[in-house]
Amino acid sequence: MVDWSKKKVIILDRDGVINHDSDDYIKSPDEWVPIAGSLPAVAQLNKRFKVAIATNQSGIGRDYYDQDVLAQMHQKMTLLLEEHNGQIDHIEFCPHHPDDGCDCRKPKPLMLQRIAQEFDATPEQVVFVGDSKSDFECAQNFGCDFVLVLTGKGLKTLDKLAGKDITIEKSLAKLVEEIH
Repeated sequence: MVDWSKKKVIILDRDGVINHDSDDYIKSPDEWVPIAGSLPAVAQLNKRFKVAIATNQSGIGRDYYDQDVLAQMHQKMTLLLEEHNGQIDHIEFCPHHPDDGCDCRKPKPLMLQRIAQEFDATPEQVVFVGDSKSDFECAQNFGCDFVLVLTGKGLKTLDKLAGKDITIEKSLAKLVEEIH
């Protein structure tokens, strides 16, 4: 169980946690559609925590879209969050193809390390919220708490992580209800 009183940074995976995911990748601002309740949930988290995103964006490495389009997707997210008085305090992304052998692609912990450094936080002060096995492994590799949400790939991931001691929530919105 997560001790929320000791946390100062909540790191969110993007696709499947904040917005709907697609096996065909989210390739444009039009395809970036928030999951019901996720944006107000981020705004609630902003009241107690720094909120960051750590997201693998291999669609860039696969030439499905470029970093300008990713920036447009994040601009759309920012504008929609502002309607709820919410914000993302920092974004880290890995643009590489899985075969590139980079140091930043989850499950490697570099993105989480960079975010923690940005907010002068230790792993014990961080929670990573994700929907995939690589998110879970990333949190394990960094040494922070992990919450699995059942949106996105979460239900499939639940089977893959059977027997692991993890906190599970139906969605980001439900998680926020539990901690507020």
